Amino acid sequence: MDPLPPLADLHRHLDGSLRPSSVDELAHALGKRVPADLAFSVGLGLEGALARFAFTLSLLQTPDAVRRVARELCEDAASEGVTTLEVRFAPQLHGDLGATLHQVVDAALDGLQGRAGLLLCGLYGEPPAVLRALVDVARTRHGVVGIDLAGAPLPQHRWRLEDYAAAFLEAERAGLGRTVHAAEGRPPGEIRVAVERLHAQRVGHGTTLLDDPSVLELVLARGVTVEAAPTSNVHTVAVPSLDAHPLPRWLDLGVKACVNTDNTLLSGVDAPTEHRRALSIPGMTLEKLQRAIANGHQGAFSRRPTGTPGGPRSPGS
Repeated sequence: MDPLPPLADLHRHLDGSLRPSSVDELAHALGKRVPADLAFSVGLGLEGALARFAFTLSLLQTPDAVRRVARELCEDAASEGVTTLEVRFAPQLHGDLGATLHQVVDAALDGLQGRAGLLLCGLYGEPPAVLRALVDVARTRHGVVGIDLAGAPLPQHRWRLEDYAAAFLEAERAGLGRTVHAAEGRPPGEIRVAVERLHAQRVGHGTTLLDDPSVLELVLARGVTVEAAPTSNVHTVAVPSLDAHPLPRWLDLGVKACVNTDNTLLSGVDAPTEHRRALSIPGMTLEKLQRAIANGHQGAFSRRPTGTPGGPRSPGS
């Protein structure tokens, strides 16, 4: 195929996108052995995939390590032809050695150097107060462009998706973008809650969107961007196979879907590979892929003054 145009990647996790060489170096410095089964594999499942982050997180417990990986991530994305980049992580998971939320976020921003927008992630199951604390950190740091709710809901969790609404509304008032990991192989009703209650402008994964026509109608009416990650979705069994991914059907129906790497290290992908893989899905065409790329550029978050709607930005501009 012809060379790809400049790409957007709005859904790339810092703790899942380390360079393999950096994993080796950081692990060696800490006296750790890199697990042979660190990478995701087909059929791993979502809980198995989330468990893989325990090791990479153990390497990122100092501001210097966070800063390094953020810097390298931007360099790698630029080499892949990504010109609109957003990086996300949960800074509350990086303070085991005593670093504060503020120090961890500032280290990430220092590494990004304005080349990417930063999203701060709360996690399903955490007390809503954690997400409110992230919003408080974000409101004073212009390089933080949004918040996310990541991970997955589990039956033992006390807190449900709707319990995070107040924190997301605070984020909206602060001019922050809002995205939510929702319907990643789970019921599409999560998308409705994310959009109607949490005022999400984007949804991560959303693989079951087409299972409920009323949710599809809501997504179309609100202009919600869906952050697709086909390789990751196969690994987590959110879709049964790459051929079964709904991306082409979403685009046919007018959904503002875009293509993302999710985790370059753990899923073994980069942005060009992921976009070419998306093009191989039955029903995809080059025109649809170009539309998905445009959706990614247009769907990027930007900081706006309090009380004004959020909008797209090209990180680093």
